[in-house]
Amino acid sequence: MRKEILVTGGAGFIGVNLIEYLLNETYYHITNMDSLTHSTNEETLTTFLRSPNYRFFQVNICNPIKLNEVFDRQYDVVIHLAAKTDGIETLKSSIDFFDVNVIGTMNILEKVRRGFAKKFIYVSTGKVYGALGEKDRPYTEDAFLNPSNVYAESKASGEMVVRAYMKTYGLPAIITRCSNNYGPYQPQEKLIPTVILNALEDKEISIYGDGHHIRDWIFVKDHCKALLKIVEHGKLGEIYNIGGGRERSTMDVVKLILDYMNKDHDLMKHVADRDDGGRRYALNWEKIHFTLQWKPLTSFYSGLVETIEWYAENNFKKVDKIRKSSTSIK
Repeated sequence: MRKEILVTGGAGFIGVNLIEYLLNETYYHITNMDSLTHSTNEETLTTFLRSPNYRFFQVNICNPIKLNEVFDRQYDVVIHLAAKTDGIETLKSSIDFFDVNVIGTMNILEKVRRGFAKKFIYVSTGKVYGALGEKDRPYTEDAFLNPSNVYAESKASGEMVVRAYMKTYGLPAIITRCSNNYGPYQPQEKLIPTVILNALEDKEISIYGDGHHIRDWIFVKDHCKALLKIVEHGKLGEIYNIGGGRERSTMDVVKLILDYMNKDHDLMKHVADRDDGGRRYALNWEKIHFTLQWKPLTSFYSGLVETIEWYAENNFKKVDKIRKSSTSIK
C-alpha cells in the first residue's frame, strides 16, 4: 500500500525541491498544498501534475474551512514547510508573520490531532537560536532559543505550539532546524540568486555593511535528503539540526560567484547595513549524522556552480556562455 505525504508550502523554494526529489526517488504519493501568494515556479508545478503520484490544492493554511478539502484522507506524514519567510519584510511588519507561522501552524496541528496524519514534521530554522559570536561553537539542539528578528521569533513560537500539542495531546511530531539553504528555485530577492542575476546583466550588487556577515550554507538537495531520512527513520519527539558545515561570509559568496562568471568585483557596492539581528549563524549537525547516518554531501562550490547554471539556463538562457568564459572553482 502506497504511503501518503502532505507537503504544506510545496510551491516554495524548499518545497519544490523536496517534491521533485520525492517524486524522482521514492514511491510516495504527494499532496502539495500552497496558497501561491509568493514566488513560485509555475512551469515546475505543471510538470509535477503529470505524475500519477501527485496532486495539488491551492489553499491557505490560515483558512481552516478550506483545509477540509486537503484533509480528505489520512496522511502518513505531514511535512510542514508553509511559512512567511525571512526577508526585508521582517523589518517592516510582524502581524502577518504570526498569522501564518503560528496560527496557520495551529490549524494544521488541529487536523493532525484529530487523526488525519500519523506523523507531523515542523520545518523550522536555525535562526531561532539567535546569532553566534565569532569564536562560539555552532548551536546544538539543546541550546537556548534567542531569536533576534520577527521571522525567527514567529518560527520559535510555532515550535512552542508544536511542543505544547506534543505534551498535551501526545501529538506525533518532530522538529527540524536548518541552516541557510541555497540552490535552484530560490526566490530572486535572496542573496545568491540576486548576485547571479545581477551579474548576468552587469548590474550593481549591493553588499550590506562590511560584507563579513557569516552564514552556514546548505545545498537545498542535501536538506531534502535529510528530511526524507527524518520521514523514514526520525524519532518522534526529537529535534534535529540540519546544518551544512559550510560557513561563508557574504563577501566570500559574492566573490566566488563573480569569479566563476568571470565578472569584475567592481560590480560590488557597499550599502548601509540591515539590522537583522546577527553577524554569524551556524548549526551543529552531529545528532542527525550519528543517529540517522545523514551528512551534507554537496560541497559549497559544486552546489554554487549548479545553482549559477540553473539560474542562467532558466532565466536568461546564457548557461553556455557562462561555461565557456568561467574560471573553474575547485
